[in-house]
Amino acid sequence: MDAVAAAVAPAVVRRLGRQPYAPVWHAMQRFTDARGEDTADELWVVEHEPVFTLGQAGKDEHVLAPGEIPVIHVDRGGQVTYHGPGQIVVYPLLDLRRLKIGVRDYVCRIEQAIIDTLADWNIGAARREGAPGVYVADAKIAALGIRVRRGCTFHGLSFNVAMDLEPFQRINPCGYQGLRVTSVLDLGGPSSMEAVQRVLLDQLARQFGVELRACSELPDLADAA
Repeated sequence: MDAVAAAVAPAVVRRLGRQPYAPVWHAMQRFTDARGEDTADELWVVEHEPVFTLGQAGKDEHVLAPGEIPVIHVDRGGQVTYHGPGQIVVYPLLDLRRLKIGVRDYVCRIEQAIIDTLADWNIGAARREGAPGVYVADAKIAALGIRVRRGCTFHGLSFNVAMDLEPFQRINPCGYQGLRVTSVLDLGGPSSMEAVQRVLLDQLARQFGVELRACSELPDLADAA
């Protein structure tokens, strides 16, 4: 992985709170389609209502017993994952060309930001070759699913902080039968979403060489897609 970049540009941070999945997904698409060369990068931070999402390579057979939780086919990479309360989801909406970062390096930098966040609470984590995401021992604590369009990213990462992990038993997480999942709280870390979010955003800013600027205005979540 390339060295961490020096801060070169601002990036707007929007905290969306708890939201259903589809309106945020469609808002990301609209933002990415409409942005130009001078559009500032953004990071959207959200906690989703319970949902299973299947990426472009996703196979329905990996959704074992969804029950009352909706299943949505989406345009990110990867297989199936679960989003729900107690999980931090961050959508980096970045212009990789402007940042001079390749797609593989982009994925590595996200993983490293999560690894360095966990290190704040002395939780040792690592990436796995050929299996994007972050793992503690043999359990997955963070998943990645990205899309790049015209050099600009959307979708992103989900990071289990203090959540009910039972829904992961209803799927083959990321397409792997029997893959264990874990959370920051289960590993002795904090239950505070805000505490973990603050460190994670700082680490993402460091990895991408951006200066974060908070914005209280939400994106347009009118689901017209």
